Amino acid sequence: MKHRFFAGIAAIAVMSLPVFVTPALADITIGVTIPTTGPGAALGIPLKNSVELWPKEIAGEKLKVILLDDAGDPSIATTNARRFANDDKVDVIMGSALTPAAIGAAGVAAEVGVPHFAISPVPPPVAKGKWTFVLPQYSSVLAKRMFTRMKQDGVKRVSFIGFADSYGQQWVEELKNTGKEYGLEVVADERYARADTSVSGQVLKAIAAKPDAVFIGASGTGAALPQIGVRERGFTGPVYVVSGAVTFEFLRIAGKAVENTIFSSGPVMVAEDQPDDSPTKAEGLAYLKAYEGKFGPNSRTQFGSHVWDAMVILKKAVPVALQKAKPGTSEFRAALRDAIESSGPYNATHGVFQFTPEDHYGLDQRGAVLLTAKDGKFQLLPEKK
Repeated sequence: MKHRFFAGIAAIAVMSLPVFVTPALADITIGVTIPTTGPGAALGIPLKNSVELWPKEIAGEKLKVILLDDAGDPSIATTNARRFANDDKVDVIMGSALTPAAIGAAGVAAEVGVPHFAISPVPPPVAKGKWTFVLPQYSSVLAKRMFTRMKQDGVKRVSFIGFADSYGQQWVEELKNTGKEYGLEVVADERYARADTSVSGQVLKAIAAKPDAVFIGASGTGAALPQIGVRERGFTGPVYVVSGAVTFEFLRIAGKAVENTIFSSGPVMVAEDQPDDSPTKAEGLAYLKAYEGKFGPNSRTQFGSHVWDAMVILKKAVPVALQKAKPGTSEFRAALRDAIESSGPYNATHGVFQFTPEDHYGLDQRGAVLLTAKDGKFQLLPEKK
């Protein structure tokens, strides 16, 4: 069932969000579709929590937020986005946290002409459109950092276990294509559905291929299944896991099976460990102070900070757009899109965004770090010399 959170008194009662205001006062409207239930809830809940940290206004204009649960379902995310555009006349659409659902929202944004922030790494054909801007690092940014480490670790033969959807496909394509430049060969390509409760068959086939390492291309707590499975089957080689699994809930579920695993990640997870001159440290620390101050120590995830980064971008772009048009109009939406492309760089928690009309990913290698897990915590992995 689709759960709805509307602006106004009801929304304030349910979510206690200071950014939810009455329609009479709201000038800039943002529609957010994320999975607060279902298999993607581990990603969606931190996003919902982070929306609570948004300001009450942008550039002097009151902010109205409409947040809907899509349960990670692409059809629901598409319906939510269409409602945002047609009924709520939003100025910005954000979502979703799962790639297939984000692709659905992007389609609506392109159709009706509304700036859209994807909160999952949608593939290039989607990002090349005029209206969708991607907040997470696309797989290529993170892959180069990870593959460099794999080469340094002497890895050549790799078994892939990942989601049987567009998210998993992104990562296996990186392994099969970019990975060749680093001497990597994919010897097994095993997939599973996000809702699966067992990956025993996939694990057996992956290990039977006699890999040097296992690479897990999955997100949220669902990524813990192959992580646990390969260790239970006696695989002692290195395991590399993509950024979508970087959550404390993943560490809790995987337990001892995750010790010494290597993760790709955005720098926000280890903001305190960054050098003082890092362009991502200030926003990273600000986000962690706000988030963990409200939701408790070690509650951070890199997913929640994507909507913080969206606000970093909007705070610079909205004043530029306001010089040309008023919120609630197609002219403002077009001006905002242009301003997002031209008002960077944006020093954010996940990297330095520099959007252009030709590049709606906007991040470079400053948006990627490697982590390891030890004693139930993530640690910055020192670079090998």
